[in-house]
Amino acid sequence: MDMSEMKKYVLDLRVVAVKRLHERYVLIRLTREEQLPQMLPGQFVEVRVDGSVETFLRRPISINFVDRERNELWLLVATVGEGTRQMARLQSGDVVNIVGPLGNGFSLPAGEAAGTVLLVGGGVGVAPLLYQGAVLKEAGLEPVFLLGARSAKDLLMLDEFRKYGEVFVTTEDGSEGERGFVTQHTVLQKRQFDLILSCGPTPMMKAVARFAYQQNIECEVSLENMMACGLGACLCCVEKTVEGNLCVCKDGPVFNIKKLLWQL
Repeated sequence: MDMSEMKKYVLDLRVVAVKRLHERYVLIRLTREEQLPQMLPGQFVEVRVDGSVETFLRRPISINFVDRERNELWLLVATVGEGTRQMARLQSGDVVNIVGPLGNGFSLPAGEAAGTVLLVGGGVGVAPLLYQGAVLKEAGLEPVFLLGARSAKDLLMLDEFRKYGEVFVTTEDGSEGERGFVTQHTVLQKRQFDLILSCGPTPMMKAVARFAYQQNIECEVSLENMMACGLGACLCCVEKTVEGNLCVCKDGPVFNIKKLLWQL
């Protein structure tokens, strides 16, 4: 499916709950009376921030999960500025306006021929990997998650990830899992992977991409360039690629590493 051809919607969604997972992160669950439109892992939505005089632009937020049974869209939000702090103040029953789904997501291999898929995330970059893992498991695969954080308290939604596959963890201080960065985890030496999907801080993704390139493993990364419009009109999220300058919001945010001009 060409995700760029998917229909985009402007929706008013009702807040089911806002749960603070960490001093910097909240999980917002949204719903509406009608069935939510189809959304794919790796895509995102643009959220209008109401009640903040400082916030004019919508905020791009990754789709964390789509619960079809409850007809819920989950957004994992890092409170890094006034707009996202305002979002964290939402309460059950509030109405949130979104535009989506936007962008192109991760590849969706299916069946035994797809092999073993490793999903690598760090910080709020773990967000799109939960839905991706759920879709992969639904397709008959057993995804493996490798999640990194500064310390144990910064690891997010581990119980949710464990529903869909094995979870391996690194922390910089060694407070949980193996000490170090994700690319230093011993699972990378012990197991064979056919595809790596990654989202997180750019230095982490570049290190993952380097490992994948050296091991000749297909790899896709979800870029987090600053995005304003979400539709490829404002050109503030441009990334240089082998095909020229591309808008991350429209042509990405997910790219195969072979397209990127990263020094691997």
